[in-house]
Amino acid sequence: MIPTLLIENGTVLTGDSAAVPVPKHSVLIEGDRISRIGPARTFRCYKGRRIDASRKVVMPGLINAHTHCYSAFARGMTRAKPSVSFDEVLRNLWWRLDSALTAEDCHVSALLAMIESIRHGTTTIIDHHASPNAVEGSLNAIARAARKTGVRACLCYELSDRDGPRIAEAGLKENADFIRRCVRENDSGLQALLGLHASFTISDGTLAAAALAGSELGAGCHIHVAEAQSDQDECRRRHGLRVVERLEKFGILGGQTLAAHCVHVSRREMDILARTQTTVIHNPQSNLNNAVGIADVGEMTRRGVLVGLGTDAMTTNMLEELRVSLWARHLRTGDPSEGFSELGALLFSNNPRIASRIFGRPLGILHEGAMADIAVFDYDPTTPLKRGNALGHLVYGLSQAPVDTTIIGGRVLMQGRKLALDIDEERLNARARERAKNLWKRL
Repeated sequence: MIPTLLIENGTVLTGDSAAVPVPKHSVLIEGDRISRIGPARTFRCYKGRRIDASRKVVMPGLINAHTHCYSAFARGMTRAKPSVSFDEVLRNLWWRLDSALTAEDCHVSALLAMIESIRHGTTTIIDHHASPNAVEGSLNAIARAARKTGVRACLCYELSDRDGPRIAEAGLKENADFIRRCVRENDSGLQALLGLHASFTISDGTLAAAALAGSELGAGCHIHVAEAQSDQDECRRRHGLRVVERLEKFGILGGQTLAAHCVHVSRREMDILARTQTTVIHNPQSNLNNAVGIADVGEMTRRGVLVGLGTDAMTTNMLEELRVSLWARHLRTGDPSEGFSELGALLFSNNPRIASRIFGRPLGILHEGAMADIAVFDYDPTTPLKRGNALGHLVYGLSQAPVDTTIIGGRVLMQGRKLALDIDEERLNARARERAKNLWKRL
């Protein structure tokens, strides 16, 4: 018998472009999918499990289109040297940290990031991993965390030449092995892309090998693109091309590829991204934190580029990232009314398109037949929530409200703000603190 669950009597936001809030409605889940949405009164005879969503908002689980679970152990770390440029941030912090990670660190940090995601109603993540001294099996270690928490995850390993040819070769193999595993298992909760770091750390030979592997495996790529001006400067100096031009030359771009950041791309490069149907992932908090600039999402969108929203591991709270994307846009344009609906579309329209394409299932929307990935927010609005103002509530109200319940594929992972997982959080946190302390010592 297929298990059922009724989320009843809430205000339902379906997440589609109409975004019309529907009060006193219920969502019926059968197995891992939504089977019906309707007025609460039509489910009076339902006999199965119920979750009361009265005075709450029921909406699709949120999607994080670019993150790094391995960065969980950087929180509070003080051993990094002060940095005055993005390149120094990489060398003084992130490349030292990822080089010190063990396989167990990869697993524990992923558990921490995924639990935090659940707490913020984020049900799908697209992760970009690096652990150059623990490459082999690192993606399986993260996948174990995804299976244990129930979070839907697309994984890749960050291929780079910065640690030498042996580790680059191991990174390519790790990507290929994990992609094959995902194809073999066809798991609705686990997918893979072929990861690369960035143009300035990847040789022509490695780019060519990655493009060939991606073609043979039928996999798209996930790569940082022109995050800082230095990436463009290095590419033009060494190769006589801009970053997007170089990636196109080697066949890295395409409809399955994610280009994270794209802060310093020209309009010609935007046209290439649009023509190749390459997806760009905007990460405003990280870009502001690293002082690299603010991507011109408006121009990219006007030129036909599909742009999604990620956090680059600055947070697991996608509504917080949406808020910052708005403030950043206002600052860039000098116009406090610029980009409101456009940036809302990144999270509520584009991210679902991106994730649905990767996972081959309808995600990020509450419709009959869609995957039952749902976030229930404890939000009883003090002003009218109606047609035309839902995004305003999401940005200025719901973003400040706690998530009460998170469901992924029909599985209740949190209810009443309490995790419903077979994980002892107190023990996990103690274990994480010990691993973080040892990791910091190794730095």
